[in-house]
Amino acid sequence: MALPRLLVRALHRAAAAAAPAAPDFNSFVTRTNTCGELRAAHVGQKVTLYGWVQYQRQGLFLVLRDFQGLTQVIIPQDEAHSHVKELLSNAPLESVVRVTGTVSPRPQGQENPKMPTGDIEVKAETAQILNSCKKLPFEIKDFIKKSEALRMQYRYLDLRSSRLQWALRLRSRVVMRMREYLCNLHGFVDVETPTLFKRTPGGAKEFLVPSREAGKFYSLPQSPQQFKQLLMVGGLDRYFQVARCYRDEGSRPDRQPEFTQIDIEMSFIDQAGIQRLIEGLLQHSWPEERGSIVTPFPSMTYEEALAEYGTDKPDTRFGMKIVDVSEVLRGSNIHFVQNALSYPHGSIRAICIPQGVRYLTNKDLGSLKESAKSQFNQEIMEIICRPDGSLKSLLTKFLSEKEQSELIQALNMQEGDVVLLAAGEHKQVCSALGALRLLSANLLEAAGLALRDPTAFHFLWVVDFPLFLPKAENPTELESAHHPFTAPHPSDVSLLYSDPTKVRSQHYDLVLNGNEVGGGSIRIHSAEQQRFVLEKVLKEDSEVLSHLIEALEFGAPPHGGIALGLDRLISLIVDAPSIRDVIAFPKSFRGRDLMGNAPDYVTPEELEPYHIQVSWPLEEKEAKKN
Repeated sequence: MALPRLLVRALHRAAAAAAPAAPDFNSFVTRTNTCGELRAAHVGQKVTLYGWVQYQRQGLFLVLRDFQGLTQVIIPQDEAHSHVKELLSNAPLESVVRVTGTVSPRPQGQENPKMPTGDIEVKAETAQILNSCKKLPFEIKDFIKKSEALRMQYRYLDLRSSRLQWALRLRSRVVMRMREYLCNLHGFVDVETPTLFKRTPGGAKEFLVPSREAGKFYSLPQSPQQFKQLLMVGGLDRYFQVARCYRDEGSRPDRQPEFTQIDIEMSFIDQAGIQRLIEGLLQHSWPEERGSIVTPFPSMTYEEALAEYGTDKPDTRFGMKIVDVSEVLRGSNIHFVQNALSYPHGSIRAICIPQGVRYLTNKDLGSLKESAKSQFNQEIMEIICRPDGSLKSLLTKFLSEKEQSELIQALNMQEGDVVLLAAGEHKQVCSALGALRLLSANLLEAAGLALRDPTAFHFLWVVDFPLFLPKAENPTELESAHHPFTAPHPSDVSLLYSDPTKVRSQHYDLVLNGNEVGGGSIRIHSAEQQRFVLEKVLKEDSEVLSHLIEALEFGAPPHGGIALGLDRLISLIVDAPSIRDVIAFPKSFRGRDLMGNAPDYVTPEELEPYHIQVSWPLEEKEAKKN
């Protein structure tokens, strides 16, 4: 039976609306096509292209490049077009040109299957140099090695590379799909929060911004934490923001003084709900070209992560887990083993490096031991499994055959494996072996053993963190493991008032391939409990947060949230060595803008309205004079 004509039209309209339209890159501009767009189907068409001259060969042809790709342009050789030939033949590389011509098939045998536009070429008829390029500080080619300082200084040139273009466009696409998932599918509200605020107790150092009120400063927030909680008190229910955040601390490959996070907060939510939300968000926004991700993500407690991987952000793409061999060696006559086990938290643990004899040199093993000694003050013993299955080590003369056999079995040792063994306080031993596990993996891969799949994405939730940790500078005092607004685990609430060191938190981290890409918690929504944590446990002045504590007294709903580190997440997706490779205008390793030379000096006259004077170090005084 035929469908009514109106119904057919309605179905067609619905299908067209449902199918995402391909972006029109040529709307509003005077070009007809991009340089990566032309195919055999365009043969015979007259086109106008704009782009940069990437390559030019002997006045015969050039390669024109824009954001989408490359097109080969044939330079006319006839007398009638001599001015076009002269113009294009003499155009310096990276000059911006406009070319109008006709699309033609390439001569047989001259097709380039490596180029999407490799079946065609454009025969130029008219051309114009829109802007000539002076001598470049480096070639705009991905395979050309360039120092990072030079790339930072000329970032606008570095941005022309296909690698950076791809990373920034993928980043934009991921963020757009995240926004679609949160706002369109799940009713989140995108709210911008202030950048100028006040100092927050605890956490990273914050940048200060002077005000015109003498002695008073704003602070740039390290996250919108307080504002998003206040939005929940205000009844917004579901908040989301692509938030700019600031931390005044040294730059590292995975840190920047200013960075971006996907910031989320929800009312009436629990830990499981946040985890389901983030898993769905990442699945929805994950780039198709990077494969697919499987949900739900596995979960592990903080204690399990520390015991098996020596870190709270385990890389689960490979084995080499830390193994507890305390019971195997408890009956041995080895002095340092017995000494370690005599302490309350004493432990004997080891990692087994597969084929370590083949892939690691004596120098490698020496550097691993030295690293454990210098970073963790931890001595390491090595044990080698010989081809006949026997063990080679300074320890073997103190071990019975039974103990050696049990050790081989506990560590699943195979011929040619190398074991690194440590004895001492549990956390120190695990942390040292966790660091050696990662260093060993790097050494094995550098020597040619495929250990971690570079195309694999292993997500992991780490949960049940301690609520408080001893301060490094004064272990008798406590600081928040996450931040002071994190709620205690429901089972441990009574311990908060009797033994806060034993309280677990409702804090959860999202880890990807050994990198923390997100962290969040269920928040304290009781003003009384929040005041107790700040004043009695952390010994902080609660007056600084009086606005938040007072807000909690006006019917604050239970709430929780999370923040995903966008820069770090994208850098892992595109396999970039640093987050600087996925940020358009990043700061250098030392936190400087090498392109614009920021931070920079200001005059005393400019400082006067802020009631600030600078006491210059002697060498800086001389530099300013010169």
